[in-house]
Amino acid sequence: MSCTQTIADYAFRSLGYGERLLPRSDFTLCQQFTLIGSGMIWNIYFGVLALLAGFVLATAVAMGKASLNPVLRKLSEWFVFLFRGSPLFIQFFFAYFLFLSLKGAYPFFSPLTSAAWGALIVLFLNTAAYSAEIFHGALQSIPKGDTEAADAYGLSGWARFRRVVWPTMLRLAWPAYTNEAIFLFHATTLVFFAGFPARQQKGDALYYANYFADKTFNPFIPYPILAGYFILLTLVVIGVFGLVNRHLNRHLPQEERRKLRLRPQAIR
Repeated sequence: MSCTQTIADYAFRSLGYGERLLPRSDFTLCQQFTLIGSGMIWNIYFGVLALLAGFVLATAVAMGKASLNPVLRKLSEWFVFLFRGSPLFIQFFFAYFLFLSLKGAYPFFSPLTSAAWGALIVLFLNTAAYSAEIFHGALQSIPKGDTEAADAYGLSGWARFRRVVWPTMLRLAWPAYTNEAIFLFHATTLVFFAGFPARQQKGDALYYANYFADKTFNPFIPYPILAGYFILLTLVVIGVFGLVNRHLNRHLPQEERRKLRLRPQAIR
């Protein structure tokens, strides 16, 4: 089988399209590159949607932690503590079996037993908690002169938040938030490795890399391929977030602009 035919058969295998059966012998590099690359579709899906939804919730939780309302502040603090204090691996297991147990009594929870929805919710809540702590730290670091200037211009309430507080918070938090985004994409490899099953052999990049490693008894080909895909994805994330960072700091002199620094987290 030519490499072109292999790509045509397996490029969208992770979504259920193309050849139904995975290769079982005479594995080629093209098959491994194609199937692991196909699985990256799921990793990108989880990462992008969780990041977008988590950004909104993280902003709300950060404002809740900074609120003068004790009830709102405590709820926000406990939300952050719960998802930052427990391992993501355990959260996947707990969520899957929780949705599975609720599925019988409440059919509404049936879609949540699939990784496409259930795991996405876990990642969304987890990244929201970590990002909220980053945003809250940025809120505490906003120069007092900025808010005093807003008060002097007569800005208050929503206008003050939208035009002064929120942009400054993002500018201060963006380098650290970029690292959270990178780690989120890396954490998507735990979805099918933890609690959520890969139905009909439709899994992510790690699922297919693990499949080839088990079949060939040689982990030194599929796992480096997997790492290479994630390195490319990381470079894309750094590039996109770097453009946003440049836009957020466009009003500052060149020497005062905050640089993005990649600081991988060893432990979640």
